[in-house]
Amino acid sequence: MSVRVEREGPVTTVVLSRPEARNAVDRATADALSEAFTAFEESDAAVAVLWGEGGAFCAGADLKRLDNHVGEEGDGPMGPTRMRLSKPVIAAVAGHAVAGGLELALWCDLRVAEESAVFGVFCRRWGVPLIDGGTVRLPRLIGLSHAMDLILTGRPVHADEALRMGLANRVVPDGRSRQAAEALARDLARFPQTCMRGDRLSALEQFGLPEEAIRNELRIAMTALGDAVTGAARFAEGAGRHGDFS
Repeated sequence: MSVRVEREGPVTTVVLSRPEARNAVDRATADALSEAFTAFEESDAAVAVLWGEGGAFCAGADLKRLDNHVGEEGDGPMGPTRMRLSKPVIAAVAGHAVAGGLELALWCDLRVAEESAVFGVFCRRWGVPLIDGGTVRLPRLIGLSHAMDLILTGRPVHADEALRMGLANRVVPDGRSRQAAEALARDLARFPQTCMRGDRLSALEQFGLPEEAIRNELRIAMTALGDAVTGAARFAEGAGRHGDFS
């Protein structure tokens, strides 16, 4: 199987496994990724991790097959890149996350990269466009100037630079991206979920909403007031002092 799902407690890990193709995504793999994340969304798991097996995150679309779905309706060519989940996903990036693989990483909420990881719009060399949200998510994530540098030149961006520009959120030693991403996922799973998911949703929806974004934030936050009362009571009883997140 090119995609498999592993579950431990509140964390679902989706494993992209086509190491012979540096985890490049053909249509069957894209469909399998979409199915895996649909199942995660419908499950009681709190956080997902996306990890590429065999030393590469994802080299993009499989240009040797080039049978990915391309159309305005349905899933994206890389699979889940048009989905908006209600729960966070963390990319665990080893090796290359390039072209469509970069777009998969951008679709995730956070990116944990190994020290030797490389990001880039490598499809620039072959005339293959960014078609899975890359031209939208990259500028929003790292700013237009940095995004234009990557989009126009197609140059490699190593983990240290990715961290500086905000493309990576954490950099960890080689071989540790999956473990670090899963540990981060467990940390997120411990928080009151209604509140965290609501704040996440408001942050996503504020793009394109001027002052309305503030009212939208309030509407979403109202759904978490029950958690807020419970959390405030825990604080009043002494929890969380001195920076303790347990």
